[in-house]
Amino acid sequence: MNFIDVNQVVKQYDGHLALDNVDLHVPQGCIYGLLGPNGAGKTSLIRIINRITRQDSGTVLLNGREMVQADIANIGYLPEERGLYKKLKVSDEIVYLARLKGMPRRLAETEMEKWLERFDLTEWRNRKVEELSKGMQQKVQFITTVIHRPQLLIFDEPFSGFDPVNAEQLKQEIMELRNQGATILFSTHNMASVEEICEKITLINHSRVVLEGRVDDIKQSHKKNLFIVNVAGDKAVEAHEGIFDIVSGENSVATGTLIKLCQGAQLRDAIAWLNENYTLTGITEQLPSMNEIFIETVRTNA
Repeated sequence: MNFIDVNQVVKQYDGHLALDNVDLHVPQGCIYGLLGPNGAGKTSLIRIINRITRQDSGTVLLNGREMVQADIANIGYLPEERGLYKKLKVSDEIVYLARLKGMPRRLAETEMEKWLERFDLTEWRNRKVEELSKGMQQKVQFITTVIHRPQLLIFDEPFSGFDPVNAEQLKQEIMELRNQGATILFSTHNMASVEEICEKITLINHSRVVLEGRVDDIKQSHKKNLFIVNVAGDKAVEAHEGIFDIVSGENSVATGTLIKLCQGAQLRDAIAWLNENYTLTGITEQLPSMNEIFIETVRTNA
């Protein structure tokens, strides 16, 4: 069963069509990527799911029923444009926002201490938010998003402003929240993180869905008959007319020779010829990255 079902949602702003009959179906317990270039409509859709704005038509269902205002208590939202009360102490900020989500004070304080320890922020608990570095403030906002253990988490560019070490920690925390049962809608331009943690994605361009499905299936469907060939010794692999060409330039790889099968050729033909002429030690299919697929799909649907 899907946790979120967005059906034929339309949203216009002063004559601008932000969402054009958009569908989105997020399974329960899934990390789902919501992708698209700037201005594609992602933020508009997120704001509708959060009930910050309302769609002009279409439905948004949560666990098979239309969402109501009370469902907001079970949503944690980390917006791209961060916002904390800079003059508040860290501890007061976290507890205040947790209580707005319905947490009893004692439970909020207990959970706050756990999260501060996990993010190495305990010694900063009595400092004003404005005294923290940008990365530390990002951690505090992440804590305020997840502290009430919502069923649905919406992260909009969660790694923005993080160095690689802290980005990795945040990634692990997101995956652990999924393992604990949360459903996560994840909007980002970081395609490497999409490949690492997202199970399914929807790509929006010009207000419409142009690609959706499982990440592994999408990569398979966009493959281009590219293979990395490894042979023993220092012999350079040469192309064989009608079977494969050598790919050079931007698509070349340091770990072997990148070949592309000719139209109508079979992989077994390439392997047979390579075995006859070289000591073949390995051949691996090279699938396109999500970054390549993103660029190609957006350009195709420009």
